[in-house]
Amino acid sequence: MSSELPKTADVVVIGGGVMGCSIAYHLAQRGVKDVVLLEKEPFLGSMSTGQCAGGIRHQFSSAINIELSKVSLQMLDRFAEEMDQEIDLRWVGYLFVLTDPADIEPFRENVRLQHRHGIMTQWLEPAEIKALVPQVNVDGALAGTFYDGDGLADPSSVVAGYAKNARRLGAKLLNNVEVTGIERNQGAITAVQTNQGRIATPIVVNACGAWAPQIAAMVEVQLPIQPIRRQIVVTTPLPSLRPDFPFVLFFKEALYFHPEGKGILTGKSNHDETPGFKLKVDEDWELRHMEEAIYRLPLLEQAGLLAHWAGLYEVTPDAQAIMGAIPGVAGFYTAAGFSGHGFMHGPVIGLLMAEEILDGQAHTVGIDPFRYDRFLTGEDLTAEFNVV
Repeated sequence: MSSELPKTADVVVIGGGVMGCSIAYHLAQRGVKDVVLLEKEPFLGSMSTGQCAGGIRHQFSSAINIELSKVSLQMLDRFAEEMDQEIDLRWVGYLFVLTDPADIEPFRENVRLQHRHGIMTQWLEPAEIKALVPQVNVDGALAGTFYDGDGLADPSSVVAGYAKNARRLGAKLLNNVEVTGIERNQGAITAVQTNQGRIATPIVVNACGAWAPQIAAMVEVQLPIQPIRRQIVVTTPLPSLRPDFPFVLFFKEALYFHPEGKGILTGKSNHDETPGFKLKVDEDWELRHMEEAIYRLPLLEQAGLLAHWAGLYEVTPDAQAIMGAIPGVAGFYTAAGFSGHGFMHGPVIGLLMAEEILDGQAHTVGIDPFRYDRFLTGEDLTAEFNVV
């Protein structure tokens, strides 16, 4: 590997998930010749990206996330043609089911906001929810929201498409390379140290997700990102599953289902989970999860366990990303802290980070609400509400 490691690079991207691969591709597409991506794992996209549920949606509570989704989901819609890579894209729709009276007015406001941004989410009454998903037990449902322009895509295929095309454009994407240090001179980035050697570079992009604070600490920056375990179960085939089954999410319960192959993928977030790099399945939580899942989707009683795993959310205090140039460290950029919705925004984030680095500021979608500075000023943070 040391013979493959270049001595210099125009930009070094750290992290080989959807963010890093999208950033590397978009930089190379803009004409940056010497882009180097470093991934410490043996395979690209094998950590949080490869462990996520694959949902893609417009239904958010903040304008910036809605606008990011509008651009990013359009990019995913064109992905197979532009990238020569199928991504199992399915516009099955997203159904949020509300069972807590306290969530009704916030979601009504969310729908009004989405409408103002051109996303015509439907407000559903209980009878309409039942008609949309007759196989789901919606007892206690007070209302719901549904948008048929939301859906699913395969995370590993998106990573593969960006990686393939970044390499085609001349970028180097290297596995099994761990960053061990970052050099600076008078506050500016000068090089990256790795377990395979040193790369001189003026620009580093930190796209390490839950591990981003470890990279930031190398330049004495404290990123307020915590790793939070989330778990997923995939079932064996369910022949009786309706072909039009959407992504169903019980919001208060943080419980969701969507079609996966011929079976179901389901998850339930543990809001009492403590931070830590915990990648082992919590079997007690999985049992609770599946009891609730079977209550809400009784046909799960007919299914067997095909696979299960744990992955990490990268959570910030306001459940919003940290993006752009980091003040005080010239040449150091970050794209991390997406708090569970990074995969769907990966395409547009790559585009925006290329603009931030090459044009001095992202402009396709303004990213000022995501800048690191918000944690330095003491200003009130506006949290993203639609997080599971």
